[in-house]
Amino acid sequence: MNISWLTLRDLQYLIAVADHEHFGRAAAACNVSQPALSAQIRKIEDVLGVQLFERTNRRVTITASGKAVADQARIVLEEAAKISGITRSAQEPLNGPLRLGAIATVGPYLLRHLLAPLRKAYPKLELFIREGLTDQLLAELRTGQLDAVIASNTFVDPTLRVIPLFFEPFVLAAPRGHKLATKEHIDRRDLNGERMVLLEDGHCLRDQTLDLCPSNRRGHIRQFQATSLETLRHLVATGFGYTLVPALAVSEDKMLRSLICYRRVGDKGLGRDVSLACRNRFGRMGDIDALANFIRDNLPRDTHSI
Repeated sequence: MNISWLTLRDLQYLIAVADHEHFGRAAAACNVSQPALSAQIRKIEDVLGVQLFERTNRRVTITASGKAVADQARIVLEEAAKISGITRSAQEPLNGPLRLGAIATVGPYLLRHLLAPLRKAYPKLELFIREGLTDQLLAELRTGQLDAVIASNTFVDPTLRVIPLFFEPFVLAAPRGHKLATKEHIDRRDLNGERMVLLEDGHCLRDQTLDLCPSNRRGHIRQFQATSLETLRHLVATGFGYTLVPALAVSEDKMLRSLICYRRVGDKGLGRDVSLACRNRFGRMGDIDALANFIRDNLPRDTHSI
């Protein structure tokens, strides 16, 4: 078996088909014609002597051998990318494209404080931002579709480097006139999962909120489940229940301020740790460190660096 003719571009084709499970979409992502990409995948299979993909008229499915080859191809491409990363970082940090993911309960509320000073400090940075759920963003990070992800530190993955950024307290959001809004002191023993409105499944903030409720007061989760913090806030404002929101997401909207009371919860350490994650093999680790330091140095109020 002689694989010396394989190029990095060939490996990119292979990974594109593995990710998209569709030759047409993979070809579009690689900016080549579908027949050219299909022919190249056939050549790779011929030289390796294994079938990488099962093809039907409707879909493409990666084989066990194909997955193993694609996983190794990602490592090869990541190592090759370090060559340009080394030279770029040596010239100037945070120079060029960087694909950053941020979970939906952090991104809109943190980045609005950071983007203007970040652009001023690093004018050559080409920042691409994607918001989503933790599992989705981490999957894209592992496959190289993202370079780094800002997320609550609720996961364990030995393939990722996790850099602590800051601790963010949780704040009680209750309708005006609710008994918790007028209580002199609030602690976690006052929380009752049956009376709260929560984000839908998939949001780590939902799980964190329920974990903070006393175990005997989690009960039956109510039917009102929001897709975003903004929807959750409106549910609170219209009296459907109360909830916990991250401190950075406390709204300055005057109308909502007249309907929602925000209160500190007395338990020390009631909140979440927010981190920056990247792949252990990422070739631009100097850029990741520079970004982490910038975030810690430019934190808004209601957080503290860790």
